[in-house]
Amino acid sequence: MASSTGDLVTRVQSAHRFNHDALLQFAAGNVPGFPANPSQFTVSQFGHGQSNPTFLIEVGSGNSLKRYVLRKKPPGKLLQSAHAVEREFQVLRALGEHTLVPVPKVFCLCTDTSVIGTAFYIMEFMEGRIFIDPSLPNVAPERRRAIYRATAKALAFLHSADVDAIGLGKYGRRDNYCKRQIERWFKQYLASTSEGKPERNPKMFELVYWLRKNIPAEDSTGATSGLVHGDFRIDNLVFHPSEDRVIGIIDWELSTLGNQMCDVAYSCLHYIVNVQLDKEHVGRGMETTGLPEGILSLPEFLVEYCSASGKPWPAAEWKFYVAFSMFRAASIYTGVYNRLLMGNASAGERARNTGTQANEIIGSALAYIARENVLPKHPPSVGREMNRSDDSLVDGSGRLIPNRKVADLRQKLIKFMENHIYPMENEFYRLAQSDSRWTVHPEEERLKELAKKEGLWNLFIPVDSAARARELIATDNKHNFTGNSYDRLFGAGLTNLEYGYLCEIMGRSIWAPQVFNCGAPDTGNMEVLLRYGNKEQISEWLVPLLEGKIRSGFAMTEPQVASSDATNIECSIRREGDSYIINGTKWWTSGAMDPRCRVLIVMGKTDFNAPKHKQQSMILVDMKTPGIRVKRPLTVFGFDDAPHGHAEISFENVVVPSKNILLGEGRGFEIAQGRLGPGRLHHCMRLIGAAERGMELMAQRALNRKTFGKFIAQHGSFLSDLAKCRVELERTRLLVLEAANQLDMFGNKKARGIIAMAKVAAPNMALKVVDTAMQVHGAAGLSQDTVLAHLWATARTLRIADGPDEVHLGTIAKLELQRASKL
Repeated sequence: MASSTGDLVTRVQSAHRFNHDALLQFAAGNVPGFPANPSQFTVSQFGHGQSNPTFLIEVGSGNSLKRYVLRKKPPGKLLQSAHAVEREFQVLRALGEHTLVPVPKVFCLCTDTSVIGTAFYIMEFMEGRIFIDPSLPNVAPERRRAIYRATAKALAFLHSADVDAIGLGKYGRRDNYCKRQIERWFKQYLASTSEGKPERNPKMFELVYWLRKNIPAEDSTGATSGLVHGDFRIDNLVFHPSEDRVIGIIDWELSTLGNQMCDVAYSCLHYIVNVQLDKEHVGRGMETTGLPEGILSLPEFLVEYCSASGKPWPAAEWKFYVAFSMFRAASIYTGVYNRLLMGNASAGERARNTGTQANEIIGSALAYIARENVLPKHPPSVGREMNRSDDSLVDGSGRLIPNRKVADLRQKLIKFMENHIYPMENEFYRLAQSDSRWTVHPEEERLKELAKKEGLWNLFIPVDSAARARELIATDNKHNFTGNSYDRLFGAGLTNLEYGYLCEIMGRSIWAPQVFNCGAPDTGNMEVLLRYGNKEQISEWLVPLLEGKIRSGFAMTEPQVASSDATNIECSIRREGDSYIINGTKWWTSGAMDPRCRVLIVMGKTDFNAPKHKQQSMILVDMKTPGIRVKRPLTVFGFDDAPHGHAEISFENVVVPSKNILLGEGRGFEIAQGRLGPGRLHHCMRLIGAAERGMELMAQRALNRKTFGKFIAQHGSFLSDLAKCRVELERTRLLVLEAANQLDMFGNKKARGIIAMAKVAAPNMALKVVDTAMQVHGAAGLSQDTVLAHLWATARTLRIADGPDEVHLGTIAKLELQRASKL
């Protein structure tokens, strides 16, 4: 079970008390925004952890309450070079100011021991979750998988930091890290046992002898060196309060430059041994006791890390790195126990077992060394996943697919498109151009049922968003889902990055996304309900959307104002008793013309006098509510996109129950930003697929049509254009996938810059590629006889939809200037 970061505090231990008045005076003068004379000032201690004492500072009360974290050296005599809070401050500041590595923001460092008795620093308090137990009890299986993936990716991202570029080039030596660490920690062990308490374990000398003899050759050269955390494990990560992504890596006391494979092995120790302070003895790891459902296996965790970091796994040296990690853990636990005997261990009562545990870890390390086979099955450096020899993980162009799950889904999706979507495109177009165009082709509903059976349904849903809705639906007696019908609602449990490889395939046809229940605006609207809907809203509207029984529309844009600046919108949502009254006109309400559209998410103003970004709210509106009038469908370059459609709608005294408000009044912008991150990327992903369809049609045409006595493919000008299109497409694909990866790792706010880049690049690239394909097709490319004209119209539209290029370019430029101002 996860512990809230605010729930891990206790009263300050007697050995760690200090002068609160002196701290308050220092903080008021050195922490921006810290009140000089707060109404309340309290200090409590975090009980988790056993190294540098860490404290929660709370200033003020009620709405003015502010929280900070203070981290200091322990009192009393300390081992040489240990507990260097100055170094922690240095690395946190460098990472926080110059990288996207998730770390808490640091405010100030105090090396004047006269203030509270030791050096300390103050940083931001991160509201989130900490998982103390790596087996993640009481966590849903699909969330366990997401949490472990996020852990592996956070470590990979940390290891990718360019230390020279961020001012940490001299943070430590890069060569002979393991050799130096063995001597350092053995010296610490000897110092901790110098007076016979605790007693020295002779097996420690045997372990050190083996380690000295088996240091990997690459360690001396620094070939695997970079920034090392030194204590990277799941309980030193802060996860977002509701999303399964890391928002903070904490406890940097042991960080330096060196061999990063030591971090990787240390992060995997719980697979091999179970070491927890609350337990009296060291237990067997998850490799032998059995993995809880959903938790990545050790090979899967290593694949996630290696894939994200681009680093090979050192199979031949793996035994050394694990034994070294256990040796270091034993040294640390011995030091903790020594400090407990001296009365200054920050873990207090929880540290009483560390002496026994240290000796058991030493024994476990020697037993591990004696094992004949310690390699996981199919380790990533020698197995098929990382050397790319397995074609099932590589697409037809030699591109690596992230994992087996995505590769299998992708192959199923490609077959589905070839067998069912492409053959039906002309039929769908014929109906869309007939007098019955605002009706649904019966074959579409049949294909939707087939997609459900094949597990190609709701693939867009991020695993963290699904978990919350799952819990709410499971307790709702209105829906009696069982077995596969329940699981199918929530897709395959993919990350945004993984979904990118599938969404691209759907983008090759205008008609495909809806067949898989992955079409706009439904995906964005479902994401809103998954994240922000309450139990009643989820039951009434989200479930039928997930089932594909109804469709939805999103009503924000207005004809009388420039809606690219959403603060301009004028539609009013006025509260009257238990209802809201809506008045206004919306246009470009995508999906509203569809006969299956049953619900709109309407954005309007609930308070015209509130601060600019607090005036807007979002509300759920039943399409059958009196006062709603669909005035007309709108066309895009002549396409009305029937039966989906884009409508102009008027709202005249539309009465909506107050329970339909989403999240609360004034939260519209907050919801919009949460919605537009994934939604914007889905458009970009589909545009990659549209461009690929254009490339295929262009190449086929060039190989089969002659002009001026030779095939088009033999003309030099065409070859140049084709090559340039491929270059543009490939670099845009990488940008979009990187944006998806950052969205998974850091959330929409921190990824907004690269999402904006993708939103500018993808439509412009698709326009260029499809336009070139149209040119190769001549007049046919402009007609209804190919999909190209419609693909082109969609790409051009998306330079405006979800924000025009100019808005996104402004975001990119502002972030660039902010970054430069911090250098």
